[in-house]
Amino acid sequence: MEHIDRQLCVAPMMDWTDRHCRVLHRRLAPRALLYTEMVHANAVLRGDRERLLAFSPEEHPVALQLGGSEPALLAQAARIGAESGYDEINLNCGCPSERVQEGAFGACLMREPERVADCVAAMVAAVPAHVPVTVKCRIGVDDQDDYEGLERFVTTVARAGCRIFVVHARKAWLKGLSPRENREIPPLDHGRVFRLRREHPQSTIVLNGGLAGVTAVREVLPQVDGVMLGRAAYHTPWLLAELAQILWGTPLPDRLVLLRGLRDYVQERLAAGDRLAAIVKPWLGMAHGLPGGRTFRRILAEEARQPQAGWAVVEQALAALQPHLAEAA
Repeated sequence: MEHIDRQLCVAPMMDWTDRHCRVLHRRLAPRALLYTEMVHANAVLRGDRERLLAFSPEEHPVALQLGGSEPALLAQAARIGAESGYDEINLNCGCPSERVQEGAFGACLMREPERVADCVAAMVAAVPAHVPVTVKCRIGVDDQDDYEGLERFVTTVARAGCRIFVVHARKAWLKGLSPRENREIPPLDHGRVFRLRREHPQSTIVLNGGLAGVTAVREVLPQVDGVMLGRAAYHTPWLLAELAQILWGTPLPDRLVLLRGLRDYVQERLAAGDRLAAIVKPWLGMAHGLPGGRTFRRILAEEARQPQAGWAVVEQALAALQPHLAEAA
């Protein structure tokens, strides 16, 4: 039943991959798989569901990432996610933050493959067959830092009905390192993920971690089923357009035309009550490395915060780039 192209995915990132970010990324890479920020199952069941789960139809394919460790709650949340139209439901088994640890989910679950299997089995039973339940995990946690531990985790969870694993190729330290340090200090081990792919041909293995450019992606793609980009996609979103061109032959868009093409979306969200600063925050990286980029970013970061800020602010920011892009063309 799998129908999603997983060669290029954009990671779930708290406070970053909101609906505004995903719409920008979709315009840059029409076939990439996009992920929501992590949403706890309890929030889905008891929170502002419209705010948490709403997304634009153009975001498809888009996956909902859930946090939690209680099979029954996750099953309910997964069912709601599927009914809301998400193309995949993903369980977070990789986040190492203290808040997540206090809730006994995220990377903590790497220690409990049987519990994860119970969660996955309940989620699979709760959603239609065409909606895959997937897992995002690390290669290890704390002193559990060998291939055998990762292999045992994947084998156990796969038996419960999960066939797709996104593996961040660093282990997580649950004590002593911040979430940011956990993304940078534990050494990368892509080889462990490559081996997992070779030894589990029946599973789909997507590699996450340390992929910051076109060259890095090209080097690893032959050895896995897909790649997931995180901070690189957010800070340098043009990279998604470059990869879409390489992977699928998608023509590189005109940067100004693409951003001006978001005017209707911006007006719609402003009318719905969203602030311009939140809508255009993911755009800041669109001028990375370009002449005029500093002015572009300053206008969007400062002027967009004004209470009545609207599309005129965006045009002001684009005017800082237009002469330089015209010269380059």
